[in-house]
Amino acid sequence: MFTIKSTVGIIGSGAMGNGIAQVAATASHAVMVYDSNEKALIKAEAALRSSLTKLVEKQKISAEKQTEILSNIRFVKSLNDLASCDLIIEAIVENLEIKKSVFSNLEKIVSDTCVLASNTSSLSITSIAAACAKPERVIGIHFFNPATLMPLVEIIPGIATRSDLALACKKLIDTWGKVTVIAKDTPGFIVNRVARPFYSEALRLYEEGIADMPTIDWAMKEIGGFKMGPFELMDLIGHDVNYVVTETVWKQFYYDPKFTPALSQKRLLEAGFLGRKTGRGFYSYAEGSVMPEATKNKELGTQIFTRILVMLINEAADTFYHKIASAGDIDLAMTKGVNYPKGLLKWADELGIDNVVKQLTALKDFYEEDRYRVSPVLKQYFVLKKKFYS
Repeated sequence: MFTIKSTVGIIGSGAMGNGIAQVAATASHAVMVYDSNEKALIKAEAALRSSLTKLVEKQKISAEKQTEILSNIRFVKSLNDLASCDLIIEAIVENLEIKKSVFSNLEKIVSDTCVLASNTSSLSITSIAAACAKPERVIGIHFFNPATLMPLVEIIPGIATRSDLALACKKLIDTWGKVTVIAKDTPGFIVNRVARPFYSEALRLYEEGIADMPTIDWAMKEIGGFKMGPFELMDLIGHDVNYVVTETVWKQFYYDPKFTPALSQKRLLEAGFLGRKTGRGFYSYAEGSVMPEATKNKELGTQIFTRILVMLINEAADTFYHKIASAGDIDLAMTKGVNYPKGLLKWADELGIDNVVKQLTALKDFYEEDRYRVSPVLKQYFVLKKKFYS
C-alpha cells in the first residue's frame, strides 16, 4: 500500500505537526505541511531549519542529510495542495468538531486511495471518520511529543476502518524508525488511559494532605525510578493539555469515578497558570524562584510510590482485560511512550499479583469508592496464581 515514494501530507504546523513532518522527511518521503495560519508556517519552517542545524552541530546527522530533509519538505498555504498525497496526518487542536470539518473538506480534495489519519491523543477515531463518505480509510496514528525523539506511535483503527489498514500503517511507521503498537478505539487509547493514575492519584495524595508536591515528586523519582515526578511532568506538559486529556477521558468513559479530574489542577487552568509555558503551575518558574524541598522520608516515600504504582497497574490490567491491547503492547507503550522504568504488567508479576490485589483492596475498603475497584483480571490471576508473563 505504502512505499518509500509515498507522499505524506501534514495538517497543522505546530510542534507536533512539524515534528512528524521531520520524521517522515528523514525517512525519504516527500512531505507537504499545510496550515491555515501563514505566520505559523513561516515560524514552522524556521523552527525546522534550526532543529536540523542543531542536529548537524551535534553530529547526529550530516550536512548532506540536512539538505536532503529540507528538500523533501514543502510548506503549503492551501489545503488543495495536498491533493496528491497518499497519506495525510492531521495534527491540529483537540476539538472533535474542528477535526470532523477538516476531514470532511479534505476528502473532497484527495484521491479515493489516500489514507486519512488523525494524531489525536484521546478523541474517537470512529467519530472523526463519521464525517467522511469513506470512513474505511480513516485511522489514528498517534505520535508522542516531541515526535522526533519519542519512539512510540499508537495505531488506532476505528470501527469502520478497513481491516488491512492498521497493519499497513504499522509497517510504514516502523520504517520511520518508530516503535508501533495497535490499540482499540477507546478513550485515551493505551498511554493516555493507563497513565491517568500517575497524575490523578498524586493529586489525590496532595489534596488529602498526605504529602506535599515536592515529596510526591521525590518519591516517584527516588524510590520508583521515574524520570520525572507527576507534578513536574504536569507542569511540563501544560495544564491546558494534561487536564483536558483527563477531562476528555473521564467524560468519554461516562464519568467513571476512577478518571475524575482534580479541582486543584482545574483551578490552575482557570487561573491561566499552565505550567512552565506561563512561568507558573504547581511550581513557580519565575526568575530567581527556588524549588521547594521534599520531605525525604523513605517510609512515607514508599507509601506514596506503592499507592500510585498499584493504581497504574490496575489501569494497565483493566486495559488488558478489555482487550484494548496485548500485555506486551501495553508494557511497550508505557516504556516507550512515557519512559516508565518498567512495563506495568511485568511490574505486577514482580511485585506479586497477590500484593497488588491486597493493596488495592485496602484502598477500596478504606475509601469505599468505586475509584479503587480491583480489575477483574487481577482478581482472576490472584485466584489462579497466574502471571501476565509465564
